[in-house]
Amino acid sequence: MKPQKKENPFLSLIFNVIAPVMILQKLSVKLSPTIALIVALSLPIGYGLYDYFKTRNKNWLSIFGIVNILFTGGFALLKLEGIWFAVKEAFFPLLIGIAVLISAFTAKPLINLFIESTQIFNLEVINKKLAELNNQLPYKKLLKSATLLFALSFFISSALNYFLAINIFTELDPALTDIQKEQTLNEQVADMTWKGYVVIALPMVLFMMFVIWYFISGLKKLTGLPMENLMSAQAGGKPIPNEHAID
Repeated sequence: MKPQKKENPFLSLIFNVIAPVMILQKLSVKLSPTIALIVALSLPIGYGLYDYFKTRNKNWLSIFGIVNILFTGGFALLKLEGIWFAVKEAFFPLLIGIAVLISAFTAKPLINLFIESTQIFNLEVINKKLAELNNQLPYKKLLKSATLLFALSFFISSALNYFLAINIFTELDPALTDIQKEQTLNEQVADMTWKGYVVIALPMVLFMMFVIWYFISGLKKLTGLPMENLMSAQAGGKPIPNEHAID
């Protein structure tokens, strides 16, 4: 089986954050604010579609991100303000968190789906060792607890998104002209884009790294295997030495 192609993180940062922010901040004055908004929002949507057709890897979080962007653009074009954006920014991570939380109480917690789809772990070795040590039930509990922690990260993100958005998307001055209102709203969208990445996305990445560390630490205890034996060959793992091999 061929390994899945991975998303380029630098291109993702450019098309999802840097370019849209620059367009919204710089081109809203030179161009029509509406055109600047449409161009800025089309970049992450276009990149998301390009990455999907290139990697053929369906990323549900990316899909939620594109839907989120479409709502942002729709709200801005409808000239909605303030609380609408704050609720929208909180709603999507909250929705994902609820889905992850529900998955923890099913036969396939989200962490388990991640393990099976990424091909990082040597599942054959792990399952064999768990069976030998009769640790299947503790392993299921580990999957559940790791998934619950993962869900918590989205609930924290939802709360942070709301409080950040409510301070950024303030009500526009009625004395402003329509063009000035559109320019101000574009600036607010730009602020939310980069501040959301720095203030929320990066800390959430660290939180998710903690969840992965928690899961791997638990897996090492349940199997008694070191890290290199848990990984698949394509992820740099090493085979387990044959204890019965003849010297």
